[in-house]
Amino acid sequence: MRVALLEDDADYASMTVQALQAAGHGCEVFGRGDAFLRGTLSETFDVMVLDWGIPDMSGLEVLDAIRLRSERVPVLFLTSRDAERDVVEALSRGADDFLVKPARFGELLARLAALKRRSDSGGTAGKTLTVPPYVFDPTNSHARLNGKLVELTQRQFQLAMVLFANAGRLLSRTYLLEAVWGLNAKVQTRTLDIHVSQLRTLLNLPDNGWRITSVYAHGYRLELLGK
Repeated sequence: MRVALLEDDADYASMTVQALQAAGHGCEVFGRGDAFLRGTLSETFDVMVLDWGIPDMSGLEVLDAIRLRSERVPVLFLTSRDAERDVVEALSRGADDFLVKPARFGELLARLAALKRRSDSGGTAGKTLTVPPYVFDPTNSHARLNGKLVELTQRQFQLAMVLFANAGRLLSRTYLLEAVWGLNAKVQTRTLDIHVSQLRTLLNLPDNGWRITSVYAHGYRLELLGK
């Protein structure tokens, strides 16, 4: 899981990052709202964590900007504000959860994991993914095209699952590498390019109405032809 953290307290940010990394997650910290909004445009994250009071703008203003992008990524507020009206306002404006500082990091990790589970493919994480004419079964790593088994390596299958589960969404290279190869894997980005090229051929994407588009200096997006 990749987390974007908006937190201007360096010490608290460091503790939060340590807790996330110890649990095997990646985290990028931003100390200002404008930097957060720029950074989350150029990178892909599973969950966003917002503080309320930051130097240049409020966490609510950041949340509003995120939702104006029509991004479906889950947002959790992590703040010292604990008044009921604050919780209600954050949730009513599009936040998915609210946690008061100082948070117990075990609870924070559990809440973030729950948010990611709910957002993954509309709650279908771990289940068979059907995107006609393809069917991907994660229980045995089988991929089928029009009912016929397609021979994929484990990495090819995992990459296909991530792309098809996020069809239409631009995914950064960092996100794809961590999602498929893991947080600490020593993998060159060329490896990702090779696997994408292989998927295009093995799944015969263009002839079946799909394409993987490369976006320079960012990553890849799976999309329907004609979109």
